[in-house]
Amino acid sequence: MIYYIIKVLLSSVTIVAVSEISKRSTLLGSIIASVPLVSLLAFIWMYIDTKDTAKIAELSQGIFWLVIPSLLFFILFPVLLKKNVEFWLSLGISLTLMVIGYFVMLFILKKAGINI
Repeated sequence: MIYYIIKVLLSSVTIVAVSEISKRSTLLGSIIASVPLVSLLAFIWMYIDTKDTAKIAELSQGIFWLVIPSLLFFILFPVLLKKNVEFWLSLGISLTLMVIGYFVMLFILKKAGINI
């Protein structure tokens, strides 16, 4: 139980740190946020929990392929905000198109014989 509390606390502190740093410097916040912190934490927790490097390699490869459609969000979201589309609507549209992008990417990968 203590191990899970530590995992939650460390993961939460990481997210809050990025948010707080971004308030002071968007450049530094962007740099830190662009590092795949969630992925790195997942790799570390999986390794500590299982030592299964093959599973970690599979996760890493899956993340690689799914980063591509996630870029739709980072392209569309700022464009919508700069066009004065309301924040929540911009977020919703961007997330929806990103999810559609995930399904399109999974379809393409399946046709190419790549299983995630």
